[in-house]
Amino acid sequence: MITFDPDALSARRAELEQQMGESGFWDDQERAARISTEHARVTRKLDRYERLLHDYDDARELLSLDGGMEEEIAKSLQPLQRELERLQEDALFTGEYDAGGAVVTIHSGTGGTDAQDWAEILLRMYLRWAADRGFETELLEASPGEEAGLKSATFTVKGENAYGILKAERGVHRLVRLSPFDQAHRRHTSFAQVIVSPLLADDTEVEIDEGDLRIDTYRASGAGGQHVNKTDSAVRITHLPTGIVVSVQNERSQSSNKQTAMRILRSRLAELAEEEREAELARERGAAQDIGFGSQIRSYVLHPYQLVKDHRTEFEAGNAQGVLDGNLDGFIQAYLLAKAAGNVV
Repeated sequence: MITFDPDALSARRAELEQQMGESGFWDDQERAARISTEHARVTRKLDRYERLLHDYDDARELLSLDGGMEEEIAKSLQPLQRELERLQEDALFTGEYDAGGAVVTIHSGTGGTDAQDWAEILLRMYLRWAADRGFETELLEASPGEEAGLKSATFTVKGENAYGILKAERGVHRLVRLSPFDQAHRRHTSFAQVIVSPLLADDTEVEIDEGDLRIDTYRASGAGGQHVNKTDSAVRITHLPTGIVVSVQNERSQSSNKQTAMRILRSRLAELAEEEREAELARERGAAQDIGFGSQIRSYVLHPYQLVKDHRTEFEAGNAQGVLDGNLDGFIQAYLLAKAAGNVV
């Protein structure tokens, strides 16, 4: 199992500081920025570890002085345990973009109005999860459904390792419940797809040939609501070689919508390259990989019983509402550990 290694991090920080102290370090601005960013990230991890160690030593000393406070001390150690788990989680991120932010897109799938409602429920779930983790989010695009919910939504998540963490959520999510849109109140199954792409820096080069793009403009339509500002300047960009389609209609300005759409497209193309690399590694390991729309990763059952189950790791939780309120860390950690062990792709 991959674990947090403070000694290796200390050695890496010393190595980076030696490079930063070399003459002419800033002559190559791109290299200097990359090294400085890694140094800051490594330093933050070590600072967190040393703070945890200090708090643990304080608690142990207090217990030795007053054994009657065992219950109170145990409670005070619970946040330390969660922080330690996140430090161990840090060791799992080795991809090119893992340490940075993410662009998350949710598409409603099979299931009509229920699926569009399900897409909006997932959006709420992820925004709550991100807030609990202390991440910063921004809604870039939301297309309303005909009657309720959302056809699609795209938002960014900024914070350390946001992309590396959220890669655990890529795939199709399945909901089983009594439909609030069915007059007979029958049980319905609906699907939504979650796409996670790296949030690229503005100076990151992703080659896009203008001749590969079809750009359409149209009048935004839909039910409106709190997520959507109606506009006459909606933009849809289709990347012809890959078939990736990005639509944005939030802004009043057509140029702003196009700029946002291009930003999302660049991230999607970077994600596609990441998936291709992962598929190649999976082939080298002899593992089968399905990253298409039919790759159902998790089921959320609200009727006739409550259960959320991840089909890749078999991790499950009986408190489905708690999961929908943003309690996702158990599912994410189980996937990341299984992936690091080579048990999932």
